[in-house]
Amino acid sequence: MSPAGYPARVQPDDSTARAAAAAAAAELVAPGMTIGLGSGRAVWELTRLLGPRGGVRAAVASDRTARLAQEVGIELIELDGSVELDLALDGADEVDRELRLIKGGGGALLREKIVVSAARRFVVVAETPKLVERLGQHFRLPVEVARFAWRDTRRRVERLLPDAELREASGSPYVTDEGHYILDCSLPTGADPDALDDELKHFPGVLEHGLFIGLAERALLGRPDGGVETVITPPRR
Repeated sequence: MSPAGYPARVQPDDSTARAAAAAAAAELVAPGMTIGLGSGRAVWELTRLLGPRGGVRAAVASDRTARLAQEVGIELIELDGSVELDLALDGADEVDRELRLIKGGGGALLREKIVVSAARRFVVVAETPKLVERLGQHFRLPVEVARFAWRDTRRRVERLLPDAELREASGSPYVTDEGHYILDCSLPTGADPDALDDELKHFPGVLEHGLFIGLAERALLGRPDGGVETVITPPRR
């Protein structure tokens, strides 16, 4: 396993694709906006683009994003109950054609979902290899759990996801910015992401999971040739 809990894979150089997605996302941000920023390489590229423009305030979902935002001069705000974000921008580990996402490879899924839920709009910023036919095709589903009695929580999670593994980093349990553990779980072929989204929330000890369903309005996916593919939320049936 990689330090983030995912199988190590040889990745192509996607810097051009990432830059294209970040540039397209930057066009959605107008001066005076209050936005949410998640985490991941595409979001950090976007953050670097927004800093020199000025006039933007941001709530951020990870300590690393906060440090970068401060470095480039973006004013940081807290979600104190008085603010509704104009727009949230965040990456994804996987996205399908229905704009259902797996997130949490970087460990910030709980904070990311809070930031996304505080925004009027949510747009995904990623690269075309993240687009998959089914969720779980390449990445495991992260489930964030309380450290207290985490093995017992894992026992309950395994009723739905049989191979929940504790994420580790440098030989020790990985700890999120909020001080929790993460279980990385394979999604069996044929699993219903919509049902899992609801069922996992009912297990004591589960604080959040990495399925983001019904939240994104579009995904901006950079291509290696510098273009951008846009996936729009399909109409409701």
